[in-house]
Amino acid sequence: MKSLFGFIATLSLATALTMTANAQQSSSQSHQHHEQQRDKKHHDEVNQRGDHAMGFSHTKTSHHFRLKPDGGFIEVTANDPQDSMSRDQIRQHLKHIAQKFAAGDFSAPMFIHAQTPPGVPAMKQLKAEIEYKFEELERGGRVRISTRNSEAIKAIHEFLRFQIKDHQTGDSGEIQNQGTGVD
Repeated sequence: MKSLFGFIATLSLATALTMTANAQQSSSQSHQHHEQQRDKKHHDEVNQRGDHAMGFSHTKTSHHFRLKPDGGFIEVTANDPQDSMSRDQIRQHLKHIAQKFAAGDFSAPMFIHAQTPPGVPAMKQLKAEIEYKFEELERGGRVRISTRNSEAIKAIHEFLRFQIKDHQTGDSGEIQNQGTGVD
C-alpha cells in the first residue's frame, strides 16, 4: 500500500510539474507572440508615418544606415531602376533633410518614430560640429554625416543604430572602415 501511495504521489508530482512547465511555456509563447505583434504594429506605424513625412513609399524604396569612423550615411534608393518618380522624391527629401539636420531640426525622425531618437539631443547641441552633405546616387541619394568631434560621432552612431533597428533594415550596426557605403 505504501508503494502504491508513493507511486501515486510521484505520479501526481510529475503531472503537476509537467502542467506547470507547459503553462510556463505557453505563457512564454504568448508573451513572445504579443511582443512580435507589438513590434509589427510599431514597424507598420513607422512606415506609415515615414511615407507621409518623406513623400515616397517605403515599399518602393530601400533605406540603409551605415556607420563610418567619422559619422555615417543615410541612404535611400528606389527598388526599381526605372522608378524615376521615387528617385526624384528621395533626392528632394534627402536634400531637405540635410538642410534641416544642419539647422538642428530633427522633427522628421521624431515624427516618424513617435519619439526622440537616441543621439538627437547631442546632435542638436553639437550641430556646428557636424556636416550634413547630400549626394546623389543612381537610384536615389544619401546624406553623408561627418564630424571630427568624438562626442558628436558617438551621437551619430547612436542615431544611426536606432534607425537600423526601428526601420528593420538589417544593416550592420558596426563601423565600416572601408569604402563609401554604396552597394
